Amino acid sequence: MLFNADGGTEFDLLGQRIHPAASRIERLSVETPTTFVAFDLLAREDEVLLERPYLERRAALEALVTAPLQLTPMVLSTAEADTWLHTAEGVIAKERDAPYLPGERKGMVKIKRVRTIDVVVTGWRPGKAEGTLGALILSLYDPDGELRVVGHSSGFTAKQKRELPAELAPYETGERGTGEASRWKSEKELEWISLRPELVVEITFDHVSDGRIRHGAKVVRWREDKTPRECTVDQLRT
Repeated sequence: MLFNADGGTEFDLLGQRIHPAASRIERLSVETPTTFVAFDLLAREDEVLLERPYLERRAALEALVTAPLQLTPMVLSTAEADTWLHTAEGVIAKERDAPYLPGERKGMVKIKRVRTIDVVVTGWRPGKAEGTLGALILSLYDPDGELRVVGHSSGFTAKQKRELPAELAPYETGERGTGEASRWKSEKELEWISLRPELVVEITFDHVSDGRIRHGAKVVRWREDKTPRECTVDQLRT
């Protein structure tokens, strides 16, 4: 088994490069330069390498890649990969002799870095079905004592989605609204209902970018033993 680092991309910086104005693209290409990072080689001139073992494809790739192109880091032991599980998003573990199977994940597995923190529930978003919950809105206190939204938690069971709106109703502030328009989400998915900052949940997550939890967080348990003020942004840095 061998391991590749996963999650090294600076997603926020890369997102800034997506812009319709040519002048801004030109400026950002200098301010935020990008590098192509190669992780596999599927063909070399007219030779198809799909059925070759991964280590053979890797060796062929290493022989081709020169600056400014880069290779994704690779190690051969779990001990060497351990650092990535504490600093990056995780690792991709691959069988050394595995062929490349388009559209499949056979011979490889993504091992995510899972972290746990306590957050304040400051609101919720309605689900697609009427009267259901879609996601909890999660916040943390910053050094100035202000609550800052850091992400949301979804992935509840159908039963939880039906029951949670009634359980959260006593904490509603009466404030509700709709977020800014998004090309990926409908107006329904952007609705939000505000809650008093009195509920704390423990969540798991695997990636933070620009002070926000970017990948789906999951609720582990409700923390009645934890006060909201104990939920601070410094947890994201540990």
